[in-house]
Amino acid sequence: MELENLNIPAINQFASLYINQKEPVTSFFHYNINQPDVYTRRLEDLKHREFPREELAGCIASYMTGLPSAFEVEESLEKFKKGAVTVVAGQQAGLLTGPLYTIHKIISIIKMARQQEEALNHPVVPVFWIAGEDHDYQEVNHIYLEKGNKIEKAGYPERVLEKKMTSDISFDKHVMKNWVKEIVQTLGETRHTNKLAFELNKMIDAEGDLVRFFAHFVMHLFKESGLLVIDSAYPPLRNLEKNHFHHLIESSQNITDAVLQQQEEIKKNGFSTQLDISPEAANVFININDERSLLERQGFDFKEKNSGSVIPGRELLAMLEKSPEIFSNNVVTRPMMQEWLFPTLAFIGGPGEIAYWGELKKAFEYTGLKIPPVVPRLSITLLEREVEKKLNQLGLSLPQVLIGGVNEEREKYWNSIKVPTLERDIAELEQLLQQTYSHIRDKSQRIDRGLNQIVDKNLSIHLYQFDYLRKRADKALREKHDKTFSDFTKVENCLRPNNGPQERTWNTLYFLNKYGESFIQDLTSLPMDFDGTHKVVYL
Repeated sequence: MELENLNIPAINQFASLYINQKEPVTSFFHYNINQPDVYTRRLEDLKHREFPREELAGCIASYMTGLPSAFEVEESLEKFKKGAVTVVAGQQAGLLTGPLYTIHKIISIIKMARQQEEALNHPVVPVFWIAGEDHDYQEVNHIYLEKGNKIEKAGYPERVLEKKMTSDISFDKHVMKNWVKEIVQTLGETRHTNKLAFELNKMIDAEGDLVRFFAHFVMHLFKESGLLVIDSAYPPLRNLEKNHFHHLIESSQNITDAVLQQQEEIKKNGFSTQLDISPEAANVFININDERSLLERQGFDFKEKNSGSVIPGRELLAMLEKSPEIFSNNVVTRPMMQEWLFPTLAFIGGPGEIAYWGELKKAFEYTGLKIPPVVPRLSITLLEREVEKKLNQLGLSLPQVLIGGVNEEREKYWNSIKVPTLERDIAELEQLLQQTYSHIRDKSQRIDRGLNQIVDKNLSIHLYQFDYLRKRADKALREKHDKTFSDFTKVENCLRPNNGPQERTWNTLYFLNKYGESFIQDLTSLPMDFDGTHKVVYL
């Protein structure tokens, strides 16, 4: 593997300004991540706070029981108990780990933890917060595969109609195995395929729901890195969060007002906001009849949006005392809950997360917290040598392709091979024919106006034939240059699939099947710095 750093702009202006720590964006956060002493100051700030270390370490250890483990995992748990700080990232539990950016987030927290542990001479532990409380099944129930010249969605066949938390979605082991088998077959057989298929089947046998399957796969890949994982919907974790949920529910009006005020400030500076929040939002979900429902305030009471039923405030707090596991956070309160639980040295986020965390500054301040240093995750493109070769043969610029794809250069190439005289001759003949038929139409209607339809129909038949000739000529020309067009498509599929970054479409399974499990260790060991550049890894 070889590494190259490129300056590629972020997908939105807010994130772009944040990466470069430019105003006014930096004013929406508590720490400037470009200041050399930012982590020293953050570490000092954390020393003045109390955290449920023993209880949380026990909760994480309990959740991770049965997941792949190593000495490094046990070491991280001991470090945490004895005062380690954490680098945290989170993501939904996508099937087969979901898009590559999930893997990039995990690599980011591992590398940041290692770098800062050495820089601060203080133990730092990577923690991945699995958003098992999320209920958008359609976002996690598929991966994308390259089939021929197309990128196609491979959806998991079992349907989920209820608004269940992902942690509550079980799967049929037989169906899952067949689905995974089809995917592996599509990837093609390599010397690593049998081992990969064997390990995946073991994971499916060991777990029964989507989040545990995700956690198992992640720990299978990263156990030697000392990574800790926790499902946000894990019931014992809810017991630790109970008092904080009390605070969130009782202060829901003030928290929502704080977010809305911050959003107004952001809008005044010319940015759009990410969070869609109503003035009545309670920013807490509740599980009723196995479905997750958002709560809204109605005076001192709360309405759950699924059925419209109203729950008196005192009754809601009594439900929290009795069954904290039925409560969950939304996008506003989850960051605060994370911050209450973990001594977070840094939070690693993608461009969208950076944008919405900036909307939470006043809400954090209301609850007596600071937004931790928010660090852009490592943004990575994996470039195989065969794709690099095609890129060079086509005369394409890598940064240009990563930013805008290949459409413009493909169109230029198409125009360069077309036979302009053919199109000109067809167009001239077409124009002459239309003029001639205009004269015929004038003369025929003197005989009988009913002949107009026949003349028009006759002309349309001829025009259709001209169009048919054009299409057949184009098709023949494309077939003659099929290899070049296929090369354009291959480059596009690999580097700018679905007109977006590779890491938002491709899945790690392709690379594990082709290069083996050492691929992840090799990728993690590359000397990648958090300098805002885009990392291109040549395979």
